[in-house]
Amino acid sequence: MREHLGFLKASSTVVKVAAWIFLFFGILGGLSIIFGAAPGSSRWMGAIVLVVYTFFFFFLFLIAKIADLLIRIINEIKKE
Repeated sequence: MREHLGFLKASSTVVKVAAWIFLFFGILGGLSIIFGAAPGSSRWMGAIVLVVYTFFFFFLFLIAKIADLLIRIINEIKKE
């Protein structure tokens, strides 16, 4: 497992960045729909967009945190 530590660290960082990008675009898109910048969409659709993108953010961030926890476990096993 020690040979995969670099991959786990890199993938954790990439997934965290992707999660923040999802949250940013979700907030941007949801608020633009709510404030009427997107013609032809109702305001409640903006709330749905916000909820969906927030769920994706938390899901991806949870995956990254699990990878960080796995890295920490591998490092603790390595010390013994």
